Amino acid sequence: MPVFSLPSRYGIGTFGKEAFRFVDFLEKAGQSYWQILPIGPTSFGDSPYQSFSTYAGNPYFIDLDLLISEGLLSEDEVSKVDFGSDPLSIDYGLLYQNRFPLLRLAFSRFERTDEYREFCRRNAYWLDDYSLYMAIKQREGDKGWTEWPKALRFREESALADAREELSSDISFYKFLQFVFSRQWHSLKAYANGKGIEIIGDIPIYVALDSADVWANTEQFQLGRDLLPSSVAGCPPDAFSEDGQLWGNPLYDWAKMKKDGYEWWCRRMGYALSVYDTVRIDHFRGLESYYSIPYGDKTAKNGVWKKGPGMALFKAFGEKLGGRLPLIAEDLGFLTDAVLSLLKKSGFPGMKVLQFAFDSREESDYLPHNYNSNCVVYTGTHDNDTIKGWTASAPAEDVKFAYRYLGVAEGESLVWPMMRAALSSVADTCILMMPDLVSLGGEGRINTPATTENNWRLRIGGDCINDWLANVLRENTALYGRLNIKKTEE
Repeated sequence: MPVFSLPSRYGIGTFGKEAFRFVDFLEKAGQSYWQILPIGPTSFGDSPYQSFSTYAGNPYFIDLDLLISEGLLSEDEVSKVDFGSDPLSIDYGLLYQNRFPLLRLAFSRFERTDEYREFCRRNAYWLDDYSLYMAIKQREGDKGWTEWPKALRFREESALADAREELSSDISFYKFLQFVFSRQWHSLKAYANGKGIEIIGDIPIYVALDSADVWANTEQFQLGRDLLPSSVAGCPPDAFSEDGQLWGNPLYDWAKMKKDGYEWWCRRMGYALSVYDTVRIDHFRGLESYYSIPYGDKTAKNGVWKKGPGMALFKAFGEKLGGRLPLIAEDLGFLTDAVLSLLKKSGFPGMKVLQFAFDSREESDYLPHNYNSNCVVYTGTHDNDTIKGWTASAPAEDVKFAYRYLGVAEGESLVWPMMRAALSSVADTCILMMPDLVSLGGEGRINTPATTENNWRLRIGGDCINDWLANVLRENTALYGRLNIKKTEE
């Protein structure tokens, strides 16, 4: 359940009362985990996997009611703003135009506190660069840093000093946003943890080229003398796209990173583990071998596989972050023996997706009878259609196989039978999709890979999150021995 999909009167889900109500729903349903998508600030295309920072939070998730309660905004000021009229879809254009003026108004009334100053001090290692980056970006008409004046692109100290002086108010504004975001997020997380519910977060394997991460750490990436990428990330042609997926992210300079013990990655992972209880590593296979596409190519067809850091990175995590870390490996896609070996050595649970199980042409590792316990089973992911949508759009033979495997008469709904198959499997953890729980069809799809339109917009109606559904979910969770033991014992 993405944060952005939560009900809200402000056009997008936030960390406000509806988020707390959703936690209450999860508690009533006997759940143990709430898995979310990345919560960083998004850019063009609205993808949470293309963020201006791997550390910063999305200002859209700041709850305006909480700002009203703190006296930083008034109900009248907020009620006059247009956030969109569709309760089931996000209008990012309106949010971009109308939310930031409100946040600036709140900032104008904010008095710096010791708590704020401590937040800035503790997070200076990323916050200073990020807030400066965003202030310059705004001044430069939202251009990416590779299009900024040369002195700023190359971070000449005199140019940075001039920018800090000229843009001091804007820099403070972006620090304020991150302070408020952090305070609201950790309040919500503490509430969930107090209910026995842990948060599973998602760390994209790559960072965006247009980000403070790359601008402030160019030596960590495969960039040329002009600071443009020499190669970029993506995936080869597959079932989702015959041209492959051209993500465009800069690739890491793993040889350089190895020399300092993967300090950049360890710092990033340590921060993620302070924000979430468990972290899903997106595109885990890219840490064994990564797909390198020549910069400037229009498709991903001409990429080649190159070796990644492998176990050396996870050993560095263990040494610097301590012990066995609560990580999930997103190991989907074509997996070589080397990737399977890395997963086994790491000890991290991999992912099983039921929608991938019913390829009628072959026996699939995703069929429940092939699981071992050290895995997390999903009916689908944010990149899949809903179960209802999949039933209507998947190849007919695959759907027939699903009916046969699940023991359901053709024509009946596969939504609960597929979810029960996941719940009844030996997988240690089972994650269900909220769009499936409320029986949405294709309109409930969160993202369609290799497309840029109408993604990441899904909103769930507030009436759908109710006690009746919580009880149904609780009964099925209990039936298969997955009830939240901590809450049951209490």
